[in-house]
Amino acid sequence: MGRAFQNRKESMAKTAAAKTKVYSKYGREIYVCAKQGGTDPNGNLTLRGLMERAKKDQVPSHVIEKALDKASGVGGEDYSVARYEGFGPGNCMVIVDCLTDNPNRTFGDVRACFNKAKSKLGTPGSVSHMFDHCAILSFAGSDEEAVLETLMEADVDVTDIENEEGHLTVFAPHTEYAKTKQALIDAFGEIEFEVDEIQFVPQTTTPVEGDDIAMFDKLIDALNDLDDVQNVFHNAEIDA
Repeated sequence: MGRAFQNRKESMAKTAAAKTKVYSKYGREIYVCAKQGGTDPNGNLTLRGLMERAKKDQVPSHVIEKALDKASGVGGEDYSVARYEGFGPGNCMVIVDCLTDNPNRTFGDVRACFNKAKSKLGTPGSVSHMFDHCAILSFAGSDEEAVLETLMEADVDVTDIENEEGHLTVFAPHTEYAKTKQALIDAFGEIEFEVDEIQFVPQTTTPVEGDDIAMFDKLIDALNDLDDVQNVFHNAEIDA
């Protein structure tokens, strides 16, 4: 897997407006997750991981609590998942995950971002087949064999385990997220996960160079500015 999963990590929000967008995106994702799997984080490991990640990103507790309160009530917003795939500058591949209450609006907004960056939206599946949809759990440790044995005993279909600089990173199919996390907690106690996410990890990378770099940044920034966009994944490789 390499460490390609880090390529989508966003820099910390530096302005109040940017922070507000981060809070809004977490609030929406927590609401949907709790609505689907229940508001108890002990019984909904996906929600638990999401709440822990929100706290690490300094999302205020009242934002989290408000999303949970809304999810526990009747009615509320009707968000649906929308995923768009396309080709960015330099022919890199881009996946855009959204939560939307108006798919037509979201599609138009995402398409406009691609068009303005001289990029092109593709059809569903046009680029996602070149990514692995993975659960990724990273934590301090060095006993790779013990972790592998634990996961095999729990019948987890482990894709890969990386051991790098005192940290272990477990990759598993996205459908195995809850089982993988629970097996690790059961075996090793309360682990502080440095990465606890489901991501699209590119199987290959595409170099983006020259004038395409500025256009690529424009595309990613524009997508991240959209309220409906939750995550942007890509396979671009840009030299620092």
